[in-house]
Amino acid sequence: MRKEARYRKKRVDGPTSMLLQKLDRYIPEKLSGTLAVAFFKAFQAIFEKGTRLIELTYNRKKKQADFMVNNYANEMYGNLRSARRFTKDAKGSRLLNLVISFAEGVCLGLLGLGIPDIPLFMAVVLKGVYEVALSYGYDYHDENEKIFILKIIEVAMKDDEEFIEGDEEMNEAISVIASDGGVIGGWSISKEDQMRITSDSLVKEMIYTKFIQGWTILGVFGGIFDPVYVNRITNYAMLKYRRRFLATRLEGEKFGKEDN
Repeated sequence: MRKEARYRKKRVDGPTSMLLQKLDRYIPEKLSGTLAVAFFKAFQAIFEKGTRLIELTYNRKKKQADFMVNNYANEMYGNLRSARRFTKDAKGSRLLNLVISFAEGVCLGLLGLGIPDIPLFMAVVLKGVYEVALSYGYDYHDENEKIFILKIIEVAMKDDEEFIEGDEEMNEAISVIASDGGVIGGWSISKEDQMRITSDSLVKEMIYTKFIQGWTILGVFGGIFDPVYVNRITNYAMLKYRRRFLATRLEGEKFGKEDN
């Protein structure tokens, strides 16, 4: 809860500088719609075919095995040290993902390719979230899990009161999931509709940087924001998956005591 409070303060402050917001007058009216479609299609492509390609960049079986080892140790000892192992593994590839997002963002920005950068950017984002999910024992191939991931990305890209409201809704959803044994029973929204909502959230925050990235050479300054957003989303994913994992354990202990 302390870590969530620190993260929340950053989101209330907001990262988008006033300098970027001054670009509003120069941004074409159609750009917002174009970016929303690009993000939606990126989600579509990755969920349908790209996940298997992303899995080539890390050892999925090893991460699943590491979770089983950590889980066994946590059940045996039940102390803070064993609980922290999950978070330590979740952070394992974060630096590499930031380096990858910086490299592809800057290179495509140098060429003035803002929109073509979106599928690569989203692939790095989802790679980071997938690795976090595996570290806590959750299967991102599940359709309901994909909606959970989309909601994480949506809320992570919000600022100020919108973030606070979205974060509270995420915590309420996690409480329900935890009471059901950590398994998502279903959502009141389809994956496609959530993809659109998440795409809009990404556009609202990234429209300035993607606009800059569309200019040759000058686009480098837009591309350097890619790792900033990757880091923001990955950190939020770690907080929400950790909360879900711990809340599920606490619910299990509570019911165990009631049965005894």
